Amino acid sequence: MNFSIEIGPHTEIETLPPVKDVYVTMLPGGDYKETAEKSGDLVKKGFNPVPHFPARSIADEDQLKDYVSKCKDVGVKQALVIGGSRDPVGKFDSSIQILETGFFEGIKIGIAGHPEGSPDISDTELEKAMIDKKPYADYIVTQWLLDSQPIVDYVSKQSVPVHVGITGPMKISSLIKFANIVGAKNSINFLKSNFTKALDLLKPKDPNDLIGKVKKFTNNFHIYTFGGLKETNKWLKENGYV
Repeated sequence: MNFSIEIGPHTEIETLPPVKDVYVTMLPGGDYKETAEKSGDLVKKGFNPVPHFPARSIADEDQLKDYVSKCKDVGVKQALVIGGSRDPVGKFDSSIQILETGFFEGIKIGIAGHPEGSPDISDTELEKAMIDKKPYADYIVTQWLLDSQPIVDYVSKQSVPVHVGITGPMKISSLIKFANIVGAKNSINFLKSNFTKALDLLKPKDPNDLIGKVKKFTNNFHIYTFGGLKETNKWLKENGYV
């Protein structure tokens, strides 16, 4: 199985587990130059950095071109192009708009997938957006989920590889909080129906159960750590994944 991990531009590289693909976020209000710089640091250490390109956080074509150029200059070969979870700061309000610029030529492109929908867009609009983006996409990275059935259903419909989003080991109470943020409705219901005791809510949820149910449909898993990099690193090693 192949695992990738997600970090912020200020994460210490020395704390990373030995996975090849490391995604670097550009959160709302963040500086794209920091994400590009961290990507360059990762290249020097032998990782394959995958910087985020959130359309709604990019002001205009000049800024986008500069961001792409900086990433290419430091050796970036892959990028995750997403809409982003904020109001537009400039002219872009969707990922398709920055994909259509042609600036990403020569870069492997991942796009976001939402098997349980998104709080930022209707299901109808989401479906149309996926149709529009597919010609540009080499693969899909999904939002993190806990219920295996929506993942299986989603993967079976796609024409490009799907990297399934999972979380590292986390308390159930924390997962419910983050699930509400990303709009993972089915996963929230799954959590509430399977973990009702107060003590259960404080126990770490192990991703192995989910992986076991979907690994015959995909070998690629993308880990959202939510700051729990140490725990995720330990889990990967204890399970022989790295």
